[in-house]
Amino acid sequence: MSAGVKSYAAVDLGASSGRVMVGRVGHDALELTEAHRFPNRPVRVPEGLRWDVLALYAGVLDGLRAAGQVDSVGIDSWAVDYGLLDADGALLGNPVHYRDARTEGVAEKVWASVPAAELYAATGLQYAPFNTLYQLAAARSSAQFAHAGRLLLIPDLLTYWLTGEQGTELTNASTTQLIDPRTRAWSYDVAERLGIDLGLFAPLRQPGDPAGVLRAEVLEETGLTGPVPVTAVGSHDTASAVAAVPATGERFAYICTGTWSLAGLELDAPVLTEESRAANFTNELGLDGTVRYLRNIMGLWLLQECVRAWGGPDLGLLLREAAGVPALRSVVDAGDEVFLAPGRMPERIAEACRASGQPVPRTRAEITRCILDSLALAHRRAVEDAQRLADHPVDVVHVVGGGTRNALLCQLTADACGLPVVAGATEAAALGNVLVQARTHGLVGDLAGMRRLLTRTQPLTRYAPRGDTARWREAQARLATR
Repeated sequence: MSAGVKSYAAVDLGASSGRVMVGRVGHDALELTEAHRFPNRPVRVPEGLRWDVLALYAGVLDGLRAAGQVDSVGIDSWAVDYGLLDADGALLGNPVHYRDARTEGVAEKVWASVPAAELYAATGLQYAPFNTLYQLAAARSSAQFAHAGRLLLIPDLLTYWLTGEQGTELTNASTTQLIDPRTRAWSYDVAERLGIDLGLFAPLRQPGDPAGVLRAEVLEETGLTGPVPVTAVGSHDTASAVAAVPATGERFAYICTGTWSLAGLELDAPVLTEESRAANFTNELGLDGTVRYLRNIMGLWLLQECVRAWGGPDLGLLLREAAGVPALRSVVDAGDEVFLAPGRMPERIAEACRASGQPVPRTRAEITRCILDSLALAHRRAVEDAQRLADHPVDVVHVVGGGTRNALLCQLTADACGLPVVAGATEAAALGNVLVQARTHGLVGDLAGMRRLLTRTQPLTRYAPRGDTARWREAQARLATR
């Protein structure tokens, strides 16, 4: 690469693994390499499902050591979960996993104080049982919560351990259901009515804001030479991934694929209508004043859990066999909460098909095809609904994230939507993370400039839709009559 290139470490934490990526950015160059990857294994203890956050932090330190000297560090992760600190700044136990059962039945208690329609009108966030708001309601009576002096979302917690400085990055804060998407600030009315002390949260930060420098002890452990700044990025991994959508205009939909599929639009303002709430769309905040208007879909979690249950068969062979199974023989609702918890996924998919009167998939290939058809169908429904609810037509669907490696899923998504699909970038969250850091150094410009650089430098694959969408409409109607 030419002179003027800078290096940035992107810590990108997913639900099943974490990695430290190194991005090298110049005015017309963008290159990403993996420095270190490490597992993220939740642990079930007597009190419930917990994240092993100390192992994650050790993985981050190992990754920074492997990355070598960099000009900045940024951290993104999954949303909603948090750690509680005592008055001295010490962590009060391992953070609770969003798939833990503690929020069962909690939403109804919250809605007794703030009805669901009012909550949506104030915060624009879709109902999900694991939203931070419901987690806080569930935790309020615990001894740990009683001793808490500070709450830090997962990327902010790791940033605090790296720098000693506390903050709450805005894109991730918008997933707590405590942010007003119109003002992009805390919703004090909602918090007051629910008895939530917003003083638990550190001050809000914007993507691109400074978040401190690596502590001396971190420099010693990683072998880096200071000062090394840490930059707040779009710390919700979906915010970083959407920033890395290589779109060339405004008429696009995106699907961020991985453990979850996040499908929707990038808007200038939130959609807070009752119809939008009923369709379970969320308004999360993105870079540069944008709103991520999207629906959460269970995503490749369904396949990941099946592969785990089957003992880890060869995924490439499984997908090739699935491609030969008749299309749309059986489908399930990929957004159904019944699939949220881990365990027995092949059996639960079979049970859902049986309950809806469809043929029951029995082989691994048939179950895999059912999952991929169901995901493509969910993508279609989300893209269609988003366009209608936001009055924002699109001409193309951009698929980013790990699902871009799944050519069958990308092609099925194009077929289901009746729109061309552009797949790439695969490492969208890490690229968005890196580009926000690079922007603080003046190497890239606004969001459109970031996307132009991505389009020039990242490999993209295009899938044209095949046939008409009539059979997908029929499958959609089949689910609607359940």
